[in-house]
Amino acid sequence: MIKKITLLFALTLALTACSSEKNQTSTHINQAPAFDLVDLDGNTHSLEKYAGKKVYIKFWASWCPICLAGLEELNTLSMEENDFIVLTVVSPGYNNEKKKDAFIKWFTGVEDVSNITVLLDEDGTIAKQYQVRGYPTSFFIDANGELVLTQPGHLDNEQIKQQLNQIQ
Repeated sequence: MIKKITLLFALTLALTACSSEKNQTSTHINQAPAFDLVDLDGNTHSLEKYAGKKVYIKFWASWCPICLAGLEELNTLSMEENDFIVLTVVSPGYNNEKKKDAFIKWFTGVEDVSNITVLLDEDGTIAKQYQVRGYPTSFFIDANGELVLTQPGHLDNEQIKQQLNQIQ
């Protein structure tokens, strides 16, 4: 019995240590990985297309309850007049995400998300390049295409705007 309790305590401690590392903000200045991804309407988006503009990118998954809870708020942010671009990335068929067709069918049935730009990273290549370790994860890119900040976890619209206002 004591061995089981000790093992349970050690496991809990290890999981706590892992989760605290995931929630740390990472500040860095280096070139953001380039991408060419297709949205749900078949339009290609590249980071290069947004040169000279600040970009907010949120990586998320359909199985992530925190991600889903923030979609309506993100839809609102996408409708507002801002000095930055709002993009989201989903990786169909990667990291337990639905396959492309199943994801598109599911997403088109979700209410209050019609203004969100969803880019499809079908093989997870871009998620790997951005070193996404959990969902949701936000990336803040300045007008020069430099990755300035990575923030795991949910951010509300005010937090997103605050971070982007600090970026040139």
